[in-house]
Amino acid sequence: MGSRAERQVRLGLVVTFPRCSMLRTLRSAVLAAAALITITLPAGAEPFTAKLMATLDRIDDPRVSPDGRYVLYDLRTVDYDANKSAHALWLVDLKSHAGRRLAVSDGGTSSGRWAPDGSIYFLSSRNKDGIGQVFRTDVKGDKAVQVTHAELDIGAFKLSPDGKTLVIAQAVFPDCPDIACTVARSKAKEASKQSGVVFDRVFIRHWDTWADGTRNHLYALHLNGDGVAVGSAVALMAGFDGDAPTKPFGGDGDFAFSADGKTLVFSAKLAGKTEAWSTNYDLWQVPVDASKAPQDLTAGNPAWDGAPTFSPDGKWLAYSAMKRPGFEADRFGLMLRNVASGETHEVAPNWDRSADGAVWSRDGKRLLVATDDVGQHRVFSIDPSSGKVTALTGQGHVGAFDVAPKGIVFAQDNLTSPAQLFAESYGGKAVKLTNVNAEKLKGVAMGAAEPFSFTGWNGETVHGYVVKPANYEKGKTYPVALLIHGGPQGSMANLFHYRWNPQVYAGAGYAAVMIDFHGSTGYGQAFTDSISQHWGDRPLEDLQKGWAAALAKYSFLDGGRACALGGSYGGFMVDWIAGNWNAPFKCLVSHDGVLDSRGMGYATEELWFDEWEHGGTVYDVPQNFETFNPLNHVKDWSKPILFVQGGRDYRIPLDQAIGGFTMAQRRGVESKLLYFPDENHWVLKPQNSVEWHDTVLEWLHQWTK
Repeated sequence: MGSRAERQVRLGLVVTFPRCSMLRTLRSAVLAAAALITITLPAGAEPFTAKLMATLDRIDDPRVSPDGRYVLYDLRTVDYDANKSAHALWLVDLKSHAGRRLAVSDGGTSSGRWAPDGSIYFLSSRNKDGIGQVFRTDVKGDKAVQVTHAELDIGAFKLSPDGKTLVIAQAVFPDCPDIACTVARSKAKEASKQSGVVFDRVFIRHWDTWADGTRNHLYALHLNGDGVAVGSAVALMAGFDGDAPTKPFGGDGDFAFSADGKTLVFSAKLAGKTEAWSTNYDLWQVPVDASKAPQDLTAGNPAWDGAPTFSPDGKWLAYSAMKRPGFEADRFGLMLRNVASGETHEVAPNWDRSADGAVWSRDGKRLLVATDDVGQHRVFSIDPSSGKVTALTGQGHVGAFDVAPKGIVFAQDNLTSPAQLFAESYGGKAVKLTNVNAEKLKGVAMGAAEPFSFTGWNGETVHGYVVKPANYEKGKTYPVALLIHGGPQGSMANLFHYRWNPQVYAGAGYAAVMIDFHGSTGYGQAFTDSISQHWGDRPLEDLQKGWAAALAKYSFLDGGRACALGGSYGGFMVDWIAGNWNAPFKCLVSHDGVLDSRGMGYATEELWFDEWEHGGTVYDVPQNFETFNPLNHVKDWSKPILFVQGGRDYRIPLDQAIGGFTMAQRRGVESKLLYFPDENHWVLKPQNSVEWHDTVLEWLHQWTK
């Protein structure tokens, strides 16, 4: 909840724009095509299960070689019995489509990146001390050479365009004059018998970790002719009170080399005393020899600036920028800065989508960005001169992509399939490159997915999806799971979700209904904005009208045997439904949900989120936090409710779920609490994920049978 990562990972779309006929036409085309998302399998085929989902291999992070011959990608595999996952580097020949695993993956690999000479750099902690270092291999991938010998873990890295400089990120104490100071201070803390910690500012904790005083800082290393780091690391952020990459989900997309390799630009927020309520990330420019201190390039914008990227010719710096301070779900505009003059303007300012993290094409003639769009997550090409926007990919969810000499390579999933790699030339058709999980999914039934729409709040069109049970039989009726997405500025549309996957419910004999209520992303900024200060009315109206529309349209939905489920904001909505609209449901499931909006305002870490959503601080406008506070309606709870909570969730702290469970028990409402002490806002460990689903499905079975 309240995190760009929450929306991006979905870890999630839909509205009419009456003033724009082009978008109406696009929406019609999207829905017509999406209606084809069906899979017909013989009756009796194996159902899709939570354990199968937890053990699927996952494709991510495709990277095309400089010569355009290969694509390197990350493949995550799971050892279920050991309850661990591992990452390996795979290579696909873009001519023959033959793929193979690189042998160097045996030591553990991540963040595979091409060097200009066609060699491959990656992160691994295979060395004896277990410290994450940068290693180097070739396309054969048989042997790896250690590139760095850092004393601290390297969290991210990037190579300069000429391959002569390596920038690495390490967590250091910003007041330390050198790395040795950080190492010594860390060892002293570990050796100390005293466990007390004194804080004098927030964050004291963020996402799932407590603050330890360190900051992510960038260092430059010179590479010799063999591509190995030599000499001392040059501190590029000495004394800087901020993080690059950003915490907790930043990476090498937060910093970029200039075309000549002499300058680095990074995105960071000066922390100070306002870190927890500020979204003022700026772009900072620093020479890689650290001859000057970082210079703030975007000081004039008090909102979020990020994702810097230089054009191939070095003349332009493109980046993403919001306009409203304190609002993390604001639209990212695509900005262009003339490197020589500093003059800056927005590209395609009237394009009503969010351009977060654009990439230049190899020839510099277009900027490519992936964004939510009417129930899909698509790649668009934007002409930097004219601002013309062209969709490159169609139905489905593009999780990651990279540019090839004449097109793109991307990882795409949808409601009935986990991600595969595809290659597509500009203006051409997508060609499938991988068939990961083919054996695991052979003979497994998937529920057919179909989009639907209805008139929601304010007379505007709202969209959703219905997923039929696996091995659906015409004429039969089925119990229903209403899945409510988080964010709340997010979506659960045409993607293969690993936390709220409707196929798990379809495999268990349920139909699933998902509605992209007002506040969802991908339908224009006004639609997204409409949820702020309206958490409990406008989205609830959409859910109520969408539920009625789905029951009226799909006769196989048994509205008398239905449960509502949600996580994060979806958990808030379940807690709100429990006291305001519980009549249609036999049971409820609230995962990491907000029970007490006012208490959440005091205990959450990213204060900017709650303060924007409620129109001020919890002490200045307490009445705003009470307007849609589920706690005020506990007396009306009557339906069985299951609470799920992670002990390391600092976004929505543990007491929210404990409070809900306690109040349900006190009122005599049938209830359970599933607690994971080792999980955060998500349930990530394979066996915990299966336990989560087993517990939830048992709860649904108990009350819908």
